[in-house]
Amino acid sequence: MMEKAETLFKEQQLKDQFENLEKHTQWGIEFVEKYSKFVKERSEIETNYAKQIRNLSKKYQPKKNSREEEESKYTFCRSFLTTLNELNDYAGQHEVIAENLTSQILTELSRYLQELKAERKLHFHDGRKAQQHIETSWKQLESCKRRFERDCKEADRAQQYFERMDADINVTKADVEKARQQAQMRQQMATDSKNDYSSYLQKFNQEQNDHYYTIIPSIFQKLQDMEETRIERIAVCMKTFSDVDRQVLPIVGKCLDGMTKAAESIEPKADSKQVVESYKSGFEPPGDVEFEDYGQAMKRTASDTSLTNSKESKEKPSGKSKGKLWPFIKNKNKLSLKLGSGPEDFSHLPPEQRRKKLQGKIDELNKDIQKEMDQRDALTKMKDVYVKNPQMGDPASVDPRLSEIGQTIEKLQFEVQKFEGWLAEVEERMPSKSDSHRRSGLFETQNNTAVSNNCAQDRESPDGSYTEEQNSETQVKVNTHPVPTSSTPEFDDEFDDEETLPTIGTCKALYPFEGHNEGTISVTEGELLFVIEEDKGDGWTRVRRNEDEEGYVPTSYVEVFLETNAKGAMTYI
Repeated sequence: MMEKAETLFKEQQLKDQFENLEKHTQWGIEFVEKYSKFVKERSEIETNYAKQIRNLSKKYQPKKNSREEEESKYTFCRSFLTTLNELNDYAGQHEVIAENLTSQILTELSRYLQELKAERKLHFHDGRKAQQHIETSWKQLESCKRRFERDCKEADRAQQYFERMDADINVTKADVEKARQQAQMRQQMATDSKNDYSSYLQKFNQEQNDHYYTIIPSIFQKLQDMEETRIERIAVCMKTFSDVDRQVLPIVGKCLDGMTKAAESIEPKADSKQVVESYKSGFEPPGDVEFEDYGQAMKRTASDTSLTNSKESKEKPSGKSKGKLWPFIKNKNKLSLKLGSGPEDFSHLPPEQRRKKLQGKIDELNKDIQKEMDQRDALTKMKDVYVKNPQMGDPASVDPRLSEIGQTIEKLQFEVQKFEGWLAEVEERMPSKSDSHRRSGLFETQNNTAVSNNCAQDRESPDGSYTEEQNSETQVKVNTHPVPTSSTPEFDDEFDDEETLPTIGTCKALYPFEGHNEGTISVTEGELLFVIEEDKGDGWTRVRRNEDEEGYVPTSYVEVFLETNAKGAMTYI
């Protein structure tokens, strides 16, 4: 009985341990799920933060209007623009953090959770199966034991009955023989039950030994290994959680350094000089005001050096003529420095401001002329290709556009001559400046001169990339006569779209980039690539590895080296 009680106690204790382990491992799985949720919410916070930072940077980016162009002349405005661009790159690093948290932690934990649940289920299934097997064996052993006990009692009773029958003289010999045979049969049954009980007892003891010393310890060891693996995986994820932030710190530091450098580049004196230069009128200061003696009848005269000229003195009554202190005058027609406001010749502006506006307008027209000439040259070459290879296209198809560009160039040249005349008139009225410093030198009225290549320094390619290449064919004579329209070029949009973007420089990867998102390309640290499109303010540069691999990489991840003779995306033939 003691052995039975001890065995039952061990079985119950073992069952309790399985229940405790089951609760603990389930809690471990719930902890992994809780940590995964924590990382997911952190990733969402980084994504939303980056989005808000990008929106903030975009909100305060300068708009494409004349007011912003005026502000770009000041160092503090350029510094603020640089800060916005660096802030945009800074937001990109938070997007990288969110992407790495998702790819390096969330994805791995999600897959590991499925494996952990399956492994836990298998181990506890094996444990329950072993527990049920030993319990079944114990029940069978008890059954054999009870059958052996019952057969022994039956054999004892049969033997006692035979002995009473044999001692009784009144019983017949046949009854005694029957009782003897019954006793022998019961004795044989007891012997068989004893043998069965003994055999099964040995079997149960062996199974019980295997159960407590081999099977259960093995299952417990697997559960322990599973638990240690879970804890180790959590430790790795926590380390990765900090490493993801640490990886972007160098680039974040560069962004902050860029902001600091932009702040240090602000020059108050240069900005104040720029204000003086922008609003300098060019008027001569008025002369001294003469004393007027009302005690004598005399005619009031104006100062020769005052702003009122002799012509106005003759036309207006002398009694109403007054010397004007021009810096303090409030004119009904207020001066406006905005482009496009006021008369076409800017006659409403002071001399110095009018000269600057006229010079700026001439430069703008020269750029437009240069662009039209570039288009004409490109279409002329394309027409020559069509003439040599008729299967590529009809040469006559570009003639209408060539004629249109020729007329446009003629109109622009006429506008340049008109503004050059106004500029010469203004410079003649400003004796403090020599005419040689005021002329643009690009076009001269009533003369044929070459177009300077200086405007090429401000020219942009169709995709917005900067180029400094000077085209050898841009020096075209400016004529008052119409330009022949047969050589005027035009672009075919469909033809241009089929061309591959040319290389405008090279770049070196400063950091590795995996490029999981669509349209991006993965790079390794130190890798050299070709640049085919510059950063347009969104923080991405388009690069090419070979003919089949190209995409976008973060601008802050690469060091760009542009070619001085790059034409950007201006590929026409």
